[in-house]
Amino acid sequence: MAELIVMPKLGLTMTEGTISNWRKAEGDTIAQGEILFDVETDKISNEVEAKIGGVLRKIIVEEGTVEIFQPVAVIGGANEDVSALLGGGRVSAAPAPEVGIPADAGLAAAGPDAGEVPAHAAGGRIKASPYAKKAASLLSVELQQVRGTGPQGRITEGDVRKYAAEGGSGAAAKVKVSPAAAKEAAALGIDPSGLHKEGRIMKEDIRAFAAASSQGEVVDAVQAAVQEVRRVPMNSMRKVIAKRMLESQAVSPAVTYNMKLDTTALGALRQQLRDTLKVTYTDLLVSIVAKSLLEFPLLNCSVEGTELVMRNYANIGVAVGLDEGLVVPVVKNAAQKGLAEISQEVKRLAAGARNNTLTSDEMTGGTFTITNLGMYGMESFSPIINQPEIAILGVNAIVDTPVVVGGELVIRPLMNISLTADHRAVDGTVAAQFMQKIKAYVERPALLLL
Repeated sequence: MAELIVMPKLGLTMTEGTISNWRKAEGDTIAQGEILFDVETDKISNEVEAKIGGVLRKIIVEEGTVEIFQPVAVIGGANEDVSALLGGGRVSAAPAPEVGIPADAGLAAAGPDAGEVPAHAAGGRIKASPYAKKAASLLSVELQQVRGTGPQGRITEGDVRKYAAEGGSGAAAKVKVSPAAAKEAAALGIDPSGLHKEGRIMKEDIRAFAAASSQGEVVDAVQAAVQEVRRVPMNSMRKVIAKRMLESQAVSPAVTYNMKLDTTALGALRQQLRDTLKVTYTDLLVSIVAKSLLEFPLLNCSVEGTELVMRNYANIGVAVGLDEGLVVPVVKNAAQKGLAEISQEVKRLAAGARNNTLTSDEMTGGTFTITNLGMYGMESFSPIINQPEIAILGVNAIVDTPVVVGGELVIRPLMNISLTADHRAVDGTVAAQFMQKIKAYVERPALLLL
């Protein structure tokens, strides 16, 4: 029996998702459990599996944002009448694609050889997935030249890469010259292949090359010809990050506080645990910060209107940097967990972030965030608060530093921490006391046992 495929709810807080890529085209046979399409939420990208097997009869939403539980496709038998699922419209059976959907159905019918439909829609718009557009930009491929194999002729990332690999663009392709540039080059007796430029050579490039050649400045002309500006669209993750960071700056009157910590004792603790448990400074700081937050609940609250939402638990977000952007998986109830459990969970979440296997639940519910740039040699920065949290802790590099101890000059490993806090809830005195508590735990980790 045919079924409507709806936008799934992939997490407790998810209200909508963005379809970024269909893995199957209309008319394709799909087995239960096969990947049907990709969905990007405000946190992660997910692969959605088909819950039933059959023929993909209709793609209702090719790409874009859809509310949860709204229909996006129909799966049914090849000859099954699924019009009832589409509000009275009719979807063509696979053997008879000429039978379409009436205009009042509100859906576009699949035409003959849907996989071979040109990617040019009415008005000259090119149907291409976001990943295809990104690949085209990176590979200097003109989408007009690519034959789409996706639903209704939509160009996929694979189409672009195949076109490039077969010599359609890139280093192995022939030089691309605009018609006006080709005419200009012929008139001036210039071989366009001599201009080593990524992308299409324009008439202005030919003229610049000719002018420089006449003055004996060919090298300068080539350098000028290769200068270009490319516009690369943000992926969904970067769009969300940009939006969230701008909103955070607009919402929170933030102040950043810096303090140096002596990590001698904390480093010694790591060495003592090395044979039993390999922990990182981030693991230790998650444990320390979680316990400190229970003593300073204002750093663990959030602001809702004129109320402060206080909590008796600490969920610590740990920022993980990826090529595509930043994700923040969350260690839930960190103050109640031992160091071994925290260390294992941080490693598991970080691996999930890099493999794109995190669930929405693992990315939500944070009450405080830690972001570590110490491995890049950073000594101070001002992290931006991850809304709706009230504060975020930046961790910097550990640097051997000369200090005076007991009247003598000694070298100690010092680490700077940078706390950004929302002044609506956290005054400078409270922020300073919170950092002093962290400092006490870092410099005397035995206090964690009390």
